Amino acid sequence: MSQSAIIIGSGIGGLSLGIRLQSLGFQTTILEKLDAPGGRAYVRRVSADGSRILNPLETDPNGVFTFDMGPTVITVPHFIEELFSLEVGKSNLELPDYPASVLGDDKRIKTGFSSGENTSKYVKLVPILPFYRIYFDDGSHFDYDGDPESTVRQIRQLAPEDLQGYERFHTDARAIFERGFLELGYTHFGDVGTMLKVVPDLIKLDAVRTLFSFTKKYFTSDKMRQVFSFETLLVGGNPLAVPAIYAMIHFVEKTWGIHFAMGGTGALVKAFVQKFEELGGSIRYNSEVSSINIEHKTARGVSLANGENLSANLVVSNGDYANTHLKLIDAKHRFWNADARVKLTQQSMSLFVIYFGFKSDNLELDLQHHNIILGPRYEELLKDIFGRKILAKDFSQYLHVPTLTDPSLAPEGHHAAYTLVPVPHNGSRLDWDLLGEPFSNKILGFLEDRGFIPGLIDRLVHKSFITPDYFEGTLNSYLGNAFGPEPMLVQSAYFRPHNRSQDVKNFYMVGAGAQPGGGTPSVMMSAKMTARLIKEDFK
Repeated sequence: MSQSAIIIGSGIGGLSLGIRLQSLGFQTTILEKLDAPGGRAYVRRVSADGSRILNPLETDPNGVFTFDMGPTVITVPHFIEELFSLEVGKSNLELPDYPASVLGDDKRIKTGFSSGENTSKYVKLVPILPFYRIYFDDGSHFDYDGDPESTVRQIRQLAPEDLQGYERFHTDARAIFERGFLELGYTHFGDVGTMLKVVPDLIKLDAVRTLFSFTKKYFTSDKMRQVFSFETLLVGGNPLAVPAIYAMIHFVEKTWGIHFAMGGTGALVKAFVQKFEELGGSIRYNSEVSSINIEHKTARGVSLANGENLSANLVVSNGDYANTHLKLIDAKHRFWNADARVKLTQQSMSLFVIYFGFKSDNLELDLQHHNIILGPRYEELLKDIFGRKILAKDFSQYLHVPTLTDPSLAPEGHHAAYTLVPVPHNGSRLDWDLLGEPFSNKILGFLEDRGFIPGLIDRLVHKSFITPDYFEGTLNSYLGNAFGPEPMLVQSAYFRPHNRSQDVKNFYMVGAGAQPGGGTPSVMMSAKMTARLIKEDFK
């Protein structure tokens, strides 16, 4: 008889693990609080006239605005191809993490692909170029595309004094990528000894200083320092605090590119659900877990908010780390210092995200699919968000316009977009009921006034937004954080929550709150790491 598993949450990490557990022979049930899959990658659909948010199955004869509510940047496509290649009894956990198509016998990195053979059966991935267009406050911009010639040409135009510095940065970032990602990426730091083995290498690579300090070694221009450090914000990390090992993100993107799932990230989530169910897994919506049932320090199942009890041989949480430990595990089953350990963990920042649809008639947008619009301050704004936890007068934002790639995401003659602004989590005690509407108007007014979307206010058909309250109330995220524990040095590797519980047997974590951390590729790596631990524990 097969063993049974319950996964709490249907985010990308939970779905990835569900697929892996089914391939290992576990009978897996995923429980999702919301009425559709995705978690942070939930999809918001809005009627063509912009007046109504639709339920997951509702249609509109005039078309629909489709908004990915969470992650939109997809990289390392062979991670996705690996998941779609799994079969029952064929888990691939013992095979190399980087196959010959990605890393040759000579250990030379090969560029990836968009839609692999098995991926193409479920979803279409397309490459996005440039990866990002980065706008500076003075109106200039940098197209970040991974092309060495293009990068050098743009540095020569914007900061010629940093050309030699970039060459040194490129060399050192590659070394960090090869050690930190290719060699150590799938390492589960479950004990101090594993951590101590790698510390000398990280010190040698200078990967333990902060990322922003690391960039200062190579670049004198503020613009170049921003270009080569902003990416950690997309995984919840403060460039002033994350370790320089995150310089590997530059090489991850440069090596395998940035991709987009036609139909949006929601199409990838839907494809993962399809694969999971084809392998025999089941998923239940509107099924919020109220507690993890524990007997003799061993997870035995869960209780739902409706009073139903479900049994299983193991339980995994793809939910928020702090919320899981503080609210789903009874205090009598936690170590005496567990609550303090969780509460002392610094949480990542939160997000203010505006979803908006607008008319595109007689409009030529000088924008890219992914746009980073930096404000007049960089370091001080980061200190406001992460340290002082105040809502500053200025802001930076990530503007996502997917209809430039896939027009089907909006009714004909319209664009669907979202713009994301990093803000403090709810430890700030900001009143978003009071601040939300004027803040959204200020941001959209900025996009119009600065010429990013001419005439935007008159063109608007739909506007809605989420605040840290959405992350806390709807997604059950502690203090409304958007990415789990902040990826600082003292909260990385061994010091980040472990994928195998230290308190409760047969209980595991997966996703942004566990190792290795946040970001779409990382949560898929987390799923593989957790699957290996489960396979080890259950033979």
